[in-house]
Amino acid sequence: MPNRQFAARVALGFRAHSGWAAAVALGGSTSDPIVLDRRHIAIAENALRGAKQPYHAAEPLPIEEARALIHKCRLSSESLAVEAIRALLAEVTPGRHAVGSGVLVGSGLTLPPLPKILQSHVLLHRAEGEFFREVLALASDRCSLRVTRVREKEIWERGAAALRLDAGAVRERITAIGALVGPPWTQDEKMAALAAWVVLAESGKAGA
Repeated sequence: MPNRQFAARVALGFRAHSGWAAAVALGGSTSDPIVLDRRHIAIAENALRGAKQPYHAAEPLPIEEARALIHKCRLSSESLAVEAIRALLAEVTPGRHAVGSGVLVGSGLTLPPLPKILQSHVLLHRAEGEFFREVLALASDRCSLRVTRVREKEIWERGAAALRLDAGAVRERITAIGALVGPPWTQDEKMAALAAWVVLAESGKAGA
């Protein structure tokens, strides 16, 4: 039987999109996690110009105006993310201890300076992806959550290593968890759940 201290833990997992993110809260032990909540959270203010695609909105502007717009959007998105994470924690942490947040991130390649980003369509999309992922990481930190960044392309291998299972077994377990909670259980929920599971596993091996 898992130690109650570890069974009472909860971890959050996030997969970002432009202006929103899939969020999954997992509780229970590492060996037998349960979905406590899954939802989509808004991380862009509809009324703010360019909030969902800040770099695209900044593209035609003079560089200082572009910087100001991106900064304004970042502050707004971070505030929304903090509010959403606090609301989620308020629902899932009574009687439990939040051990961290798993945020799916990109390749980790360093972006060039802003003027070069604004000259490249490919870099605009990449920068916006990083923008919203970093918003979730910063907001998690502001909510006193230890942040674990997991590269999307490596999520199944990272999960396998953390859980001491092969990648195929991890996929089967994630699918089974989804069957228990029902739809929606898309790739967003699966990957966010696995990010949370990695956090559970790496925060306390004794819970396995």
